[in-house]
Amino acid sequence: MFKARYYKADGKKGKAHALPDSVFDGIVNEAAMHQVVKAYLSNQRQGTAAAKTRSEVRGGSRKPWRQKGTGRARQGTIRAVQWEGGGIAFPPIPHSWRVRVPKKVRTLARRSALNDRAEHDRVVVADLPAMEAPKTRGMTGFLGALELQGKTLILTHGKNDNIYLSARNLDQVEVMPFGTESVYDVLWANTVVIERSALDGLGGGAEEKKPAKKKAAKKAKAPVAEAAAEEATEEPAVEAAEPSDDETEEKSDA
Repeated sequence: MFKARYYKADGKKGKAHALPDSVFDGIVNEAAMHQVVKAYLSNQRQGTAAAKTRSEVRGGSRKPWRQKGTGRARQGTIRAVQWEGGGIAFPPIPHSWRVRVPKKVRTLARRSALNDRAEHDRVVVADLPAMEAPKTRGMTGFLGALELQGKTLILTHGKNDNIYLSARNLDQVEVMPFGTESVYDVLWANTVVIERSALDGLGGGAEEKKPAKKKAAKKAKAPVAEAAAEEATEEPAVEAAEPSDDETEEKSDA
């Protein structure tokens, strides 16, 4: 289990915080990270670069000079690739550079990046300061108290507009909700600061309660089912019929 440094909202250092095993399991797959980062950078390309071939350039329909007798190289058009103003040989053509990576590979790469930062003590857990309004000075003071060096990635618990706007003018600080960061974002940062409340929600607390409810429901249904089974197996008691008045009269006559 990895442990990370913990800082309070006022910048004071607290007890080391244990990172959840559901994300920080210690597995670092460099091949998956390399594949995902390459795909991420490739997907950033617009693919709009274009140039004209010699067939698309206007003009050049006439042969510039006769084939023989001039002492110069033969030329068929002034729009050939070797002429200034001519077409381009093998020009770039607009197309999509998008690369698709399987979801499991992306998940593995993200966890590997976080594990790599945690393994080198580059993950910090902190209680982010509560800001009523965006304040870059307040964010700078908070990060200064943490004594972080280099680029910093701040992962908040959900969307936090005040924290985002406070760090927007800092060129070496990025803010985004926890779980939306890419592998490139994690590897770009020298230190990853995660809000403590974002990690407290991990561990499947809500999922662990569901089986308990089902068990309780089964236990509650068990006595009812047993009682119903017992009633079904019990034979109905046969009550002795009382003699009618006619029968008693016949017996007396006899």
